[in-house]
Amino acid sequence: MATLAFTHSHIYRPKIPHFSTTKPKPRISIQSSLTLQPNFSDPFVLQLAETLEDSLPSSSLAAPLPLQKLRDTSSETLLSTPWPSRKDEPFRYIDTSFIKQSQIEPVPNPPKSLTFSSDTQFPNLIIADGFAVNSVSNSSELPNGVFVGSLLDLSEESIAKRVGEFAGNGPEGDLFWSINGIGAPDLTVVYVPSGCRVESPIHLTYFSIEGSEKGSEKMPISNPRVLVLVENGGEVEIIEEFLGGDGNKCYWANAVLDVVIGEGGKVKHSYVQTQSLNAAHIKWTSVRQDSASTYELIEISTGGKLSRHNVNVKQLGPETVTELSTLHLSVGDQTQDLHSSLVLDHPRGYSRQLHKCIVSHPKGQAIFDGNVKVNRYAQQTDAGQLTRSLLLEPRASVNVKPNLQIIADDVKCSHGAAISDLEEGQLFYFQARGIDLKTARKALVFSFGAEVFQKIPYPSIQKKVENHIKGLLDPTTKESS
Repeated sequence: MATLAFTHSHIYRPKIPHFSTTKPKPRISIQSSLTLQPNFSDPFVLQLAETLEDSLPSSSLAAPLPLQKLRDTSSETLLSTPWPSRKDEPFRYIDTSFIKQSQIEPVPNPPKSLTFSSDTQFPNLIIADGFAVNSVSNSSELPNGVFVGSLLDLSEESIAKRVGEFAGNGPEGDLFWSINGIGAPDLTVVYVPSGCRVESPIHLTYFSIEGSEKGSEKMPISNPRVLVLVENGGEVEIIEEFLGGDGNKCYWANAVLDVVIGEGGKVKHSYVQTQSLNAAHIKWTSVRQDSASTYELIEISTGGKLSRHNVNVKQLGPETVTELSTLHLSVGDQTQDLHSSLVLDHPRGYSRQLHKCIVSHPKGQAIFDGNVKVNRYAQQTDAGQLTRSLLLEPRASVNVKPNLQIIADDVKCSHGAAISDLEEGQLFYFQARGIDLKTARKALVFSFGAEVFQKIPYPSIQKKVENHIKGLLDPTTKESS
């Protein structure tokens, strides 16, 4: 069964701004905030917020101002936001009840007895259960002035001041964005000064170590938070890789990445998610682009019982370029979800979005809700959006909603969607040349996904993803090392 929904609107209705009362206390206080929200009606969210606050390590109680600002902002928005249900349009096809019904336990401290390693030749920072656990490896490859590490270790006052201008000032997200803001034990910072080009990509490896066995009521939660700040003319490539611990354990990785790109800056972002098939993986990626800047995202997501990625991009100047490419693969009882929002406010903006998903399990599903808003002054915009879904089982499902909202009258915009099984003509082409049906199907399915993961610009990462996808699509295939 496949559900296909199109929405095409030329009317843009701005959101009514939400105003909150700012608390004078230096530390968030959930109970005092509650008195300011008389209509609050979700005790589960309140209890979760208190649990997160109590779990923060003592070293972070006297948090730097940017981190404290983030926590204050998040607590104010969280206390007016109920837990989402299927009655809420953004969560219409998503079941989050298994998270709510679990005993959520924040990870209070970084692992101490484990040795972490990452098979990468790039400058690498390991983030375990939300904590940056070691200094950057291969840091000698980083130019002078570049900082990668914990905000708690940031001694350069000028960089800390710049970080403070953006931490907590991003677009208000949903409940999970606020949960991360309260529960983040630290803020990982990637800072690139003006005019600096970082030749080697910076590899952020996220490990989810704490986890319970399948069937347990306990669900550990981690809240990694990263800010990438690229000043005018700076260039950097970021690799985010999310990995689970041993086995298919139950846990909740609730991550946020904020990206700020100055005028003429460039950020290439590769995001690979291969976590446990029993985990909840919810991620926000928020991007702010100044004029003539470029942001490129290549996303590969195969893990998680529930995997949801919220991508929010704002073009804040003319001649800005945004390219988003996504491959989702659901091989089990999984939900793979992408909700994206791209706002163009200035002339001569350019954007391209390609979303592809493969659902190969009868209980698997994929969701795409992509919104492109071309506002009044975004004249001569060139925006394209395409979603293609491959359903390999009769009961597999996908729900897609490409959405264009256009006010400017001098634009070139398009969107499209396609949902199908493999075409008989393509299979016949292989069989007519002596290739058996099973081999033909495997080749066609693999090539469908290869259009996205072959865009990864790093051969070692690309080969690793390729072997992983081959193993998921054909479990009898032994993954090469």
